[in-house]
Amino acid sequence: MTDSSPALVLDSPAATDAEPAERTVNFKLVLLALAMGGFAIGTTEFAAMSLLPYFSVGLGIDEPTAGHVISAYALGVVVGAPILAVFFARMSRRTLAMGLMAVFAVANVLSALSPSYHWMLLFRFMSGLPHGAYFGVAALMAASLVPMNRRAWAVGRVMLGLSIATVIGVPFATWLGQALGWRWGFGVTGVLATITFLMIMAFAPKDPPRPGATPLRELSALKNRQVWLTLAIGAIGFGGLFAVYSYIASTLLEVTGVAPYWVPVVLTIFGIGMTCGTLIGSWGADRALMPTAGILLLSNAIFLVIFPFVVMNVWLLTGLVFLIGCTGGLGTVLQTRLMDVAQDAQTLAAALNHSAFNVANALGPWLAGMSIAAGYGFASSGFVGCALALGGLLIWAIALWDSRRTGI
Repeated sequence: MTDSSPALVLDSPAATDAEPAERTVNFKLVLLALAMGGFAIGTTEFAAMSLLPYFSVGLGIDEPTAGHVISAYALGVVVGAPILAVFFARMSRRTLAMGLMAVFAVANVLSALSPSYHWMLLFRFMSGLPHGAYFGVAALMAASLVPMNRRAWAVGRVMLGLSIATVIGVPFATWLGQALGWRWGFGVTGVLATITFLMIMAFAPKDPPRPGATPLRELSALKNRQVWLTLAIGAIGFGGLFAVYSYIASTLLEVTGVAPYWVPVVLTIFGIGMTCGTLIGSWGADRALMPTAGILLLSNAIFLVIFPFVVMNVWLLTGLVFLIGCTGGLGTVLQTRLMDVAQDAQTLAAALNHSAFNVANALGPWLAGMSIAAGYGFASSGFVGCALALGGLLIWAIALWDSRRTGI
């Protein structure tokens, strides 16, 4: 199958995980619909950080307290991914994806209407619940539409929605929140989620419920050592990227000494790097999955250790931020790896991938923050990030050794 193929008949041998269907499906439109969901999720996840100064004022709380709103979303992701994947294991993937987007849309609209800080905490937690389960189900749906040797390519196209959100969706939601009020920044995500719901309903193939799938079978993933090792690579190794990304604005303003308008420019370039990395990572994973993961982790460690030495030069720093963003392609690679090792527990393993990334999103900034608070400065986030990336590389080496020893 080539990129130019207009459609795929779901009962063909190429549809490795798809259920038989009576109609031909345009897989590009399905991937577009699934990627739109990633775009909606990425927009609200990252825009919440840039809107924090505005909703903290609107809700009458200080910024450190408002930061708990972001933590509530991350907690929702970590909790929601395994619970939803297990309890809805038998549900049709199309139906589950639509249901998750419906919940996501409602929760984001409620976030926009939050009358107080405590209600905001609840609604952001609710918004995070569908995040990991949606990406897990969307990745499996995408992989089911193409031959085995193109699964990472299909998963990468879904993950592109998340990457492109950092380039287009986040700046737009931030601008909307600044121009019309912070509530609009969250409300627009509800609109994007509704569009995703309608696109999945229109384009995704109908698949029957999977009676063979049970919560206990999904939980069997937790007995698999390779699943845990893959998740640990993401939770530790990806923490390096977040250690630097979380403090890049402060580094630019307080260390590099640039004008404020440079901050969104550099963040956009980071997003472009992530988009390129997703494309490159998916291409490499279809050809040599584990070597691609190792190369991305090693590259990340090298770029991060260079970071403290270029923070005084905005041009070198901007170029390096692009390269660090490129290593974000690791997400697609690990998502595909989980499909290989999860056996009969595909949904739970795929969903847990995003719980692992949110652990990284908490771990990296926390450790970097400790270094900064200890007086080593914002530039030290690069050394912390490098240490985490090397930790992920060590776990990758253990996983590779174990895989070759056991044949998994």
